[in-house]
Amino acid sequence: MERRRFLSLAAGSVALPGLPHATHVPRVTSATAAAPELVHPGVWRLTLGTPERITPVSTRRVPPAAGALGTLPAAGAPPVTAVGEATPRGYVVRLPLAPNELVYGLGLQFQSFIQRGLKKMLRVNADPVVDSGDSHAPVPFYVTTRGYGVLLDTARYATVYAGNKRRKGDPPTGDAGTDLTADALPSAYARYRFQDPSEVIVEIPRAAGVDVYLFGGPTMRLAVQRYNLFAGGGALPPRWGLGVWYRCERDFAQRDVERLAAEFRERAMPCDVLGLEPGWQTHAYSCSYAWSDRFPDPRAMLAGLARSHYRVNLWEHAFVHPSSPIHAATTPHAGDYLVWDGLVPDFLDAEARRVFADFHEREHIALGVSGYKLDECDNSDFTRNWSFPELARFPSGADGEQMHALFGLRYQDTVQSIFERRGMRTYGLARNSGALAAPYPYVLYSDLYDHATFVRAVAKAGLTGLLWTPEVRDARTPEELVRRLQAAVLSPMALVNAWYIRNPPWKQVDREANNAGRFAEGWEAVEATCRAALELRMRLVPYLHAAFVRYRREGLPPFRPLVLDHPDDVHAWPVDDAYLIGDALLAAPVVAGESTRTVYLPAGDWYDYWTHERIAGGRRIDVAPPLERVPLFVRAGALLPLAQPTLHTDDPRSGELTVLAFGAARATCTLYEDDGAHPAGLTEVTLSWDGRAGSVRRAGPERAPGYRVVSWTPIA
Repeated sequence: MERRRFLSLAAGSVALPGLPHATHVPRVTSATAAAPELVHPGVWRLTLGTPERITPVSTRRVPPAAGALGTLPAAGAPPVTAVGEATPRGYVVRLPLAPNELVYGLGLQFQSFIQRGLKKMLRVNADPVVDSGDSHAPVPFYVTTRGYGVLLDTARYATVYAGNKRRKGDPPTGDAGTDLTADALPSAYARYRFQDPSEVIVEIPRAAGVDVYLFGGPTMRLAVQRYNLFAGGGALPPRWGLGVWYRCERDFAQRDVERLAAEFRERAMPCDVLGLEPGWQTHAYSCSYAWSDRFPDPRAMLAGLARSHYRVNLWEHAFVHPSSPIHAATTPHAGDYLVWDGLVPDFLDAEARRVFADFHEREHIALGVSGYKLDECDNSDFTRNWSFPELARFPSGADGEQMHALFGLRYQDTVQSIFERRGMRTYGLARNSGALAAPYPYVLYSDLYDHATFVRAVAKAGLTGLLWTPEVRDARTPEELVRRLQAAVLSPMALVNAWYIRNPPWKQVDREANNAGRFAEGWEAVEATCRAALELRMRLVPYLHAAFVRYRREGLPPFRPLVLDHPDDVHAWPVDDAYLIGDALLAAPVVAGESTRTVYLPAGDWYDYWTHERIAGGRRIDVAPPLERVPLFVRAGALLPLAQPTLHTDDPRSGELTVLAFGAARATCTLYEDDGAHPAGLTEVTLSWDGRAGSVRRAGPERAPGYRVVSWTPIA
């Protein structure tokens, strides 16, 4: 659908004649049900009560990928139904849960993976350390092992009771059935009685109704694909965004950035993107968005870095300082509360977006800036309470609660619009996101720094259209640095965030010594191990890029938990410390301080990426990888194209491929040459293996760097 026509429709989709109710309806008293309306193939809407005006769907700027939704396998009838009831507290929605039906999703939930049995208040907050539902990116979407998904279109702090609540008059549980998870999950899960029928209850405060969207399967994977395509299709980063990122120390000046850029090339450390932290601005908390005198000639600096094949990403947040050139123009289009003495732009307001975007385009992007890190667009109940209150009011009519739920994505919209009108693609970072985020090329991060939590978040994010980086900052030991870096290179963004250390962490992990310029004895050996990890990332860029193309076109998350592809395997249900990358790879990063770990391999044969040992799946295995290796497994029957590990993705040699055929008599693999523009110009390159030899077929013009296979290697 044309973007202009889409934006003229309030809800973003056209209802078709209703379909019959699903047969499994939860017991209700005075609640009402609604007939599901087919809005796209496999997607239904139920309108319960009177929905609010300001919601994720009504404020979206990206239309559904209607054509792509039509290409997915048919979903059949609506998979479930919902009933709703107005209460003095707001609005309550109930949806049934079958015995042994597990629930996943609800956004970036650091402290839990399986959501059945838990209570979550989906509230935007930075650095959540308890399992309350607070999150950098809460999403009122869940998916179940029965193969369907549910989105509640609300910008309120909804409370979700994902089963385990019984009402007076419900029949006794007794021995309702067999708990299929008894042998797959820790015994503590028994308290939730997954074997009993139950229901999901969602309470939406201050609302009189809500639209509920149902996404059919019949598999979990297809349900998530439909959700992502309903959001507009997945993000497609430019190739450079999939290279290595390094964020400089916060007070770096222009000469410091140029010195570090030269050092990385001299030391053969791969890097595509350099990030500038707060010190590039004249004022940062709140923001001026104006270049400070630390950067006397930003245009020349950006041009010089571009000649060395670096892109530059700028840190900022959305709060406009009185010294900012856009402060006066933003004032009538901002909320009634300040943050760090700065205005809070109403990004639901077209004029607020225009003022913000026009300045950024003129003063940054026109000079050569390639993207942004959108910091502190979340909330602050756990971090010194710096953000605007929920009682705030905005010119669009949103209150502070609604604005917190929508702020991160509408901020991304504002910045994204600049690149799109210039025909460019970007990749960046944001500290808040939410419902319908899949099309946005912004990766989540957190100031929390628990290594295990960071690894597990990669899998969790993939269930609700989010991307996450387990970024590297500092480390207590070189071993921790290497293990953290290995996790980062096997994630949506390979990021070293050195915002508080002046020298690369492989020179010295101790923060004080690093900033004093005292490097560790023998640091070159640590650098070499880190270089090998970064080179692994560069080898995988063609494969990762192809996985993101599928995300864009089919809604299939490039990084996703095992359960999404193996919902019938109860042993895959709890696994969140390993994840799939595309269809061929399974990553199982080692957490710092552990010399061994257990990995669950789903059914079928797998290969150790490093040793090429063939391993039977459908079981757990113990691995003890040396420090220089991260556990990585390749599915039997796959072709894995590996690029020359260049220092940056612009290097033509990054198109030189070694293709490994893992146990394949016949196999194909599709890559895409990419012009980097918006919309993307892609040339499909199909690699084929017949058991003895390989061939390459290019469908369209060659786009730099063109792919060329230099060798084919069968792995028996």
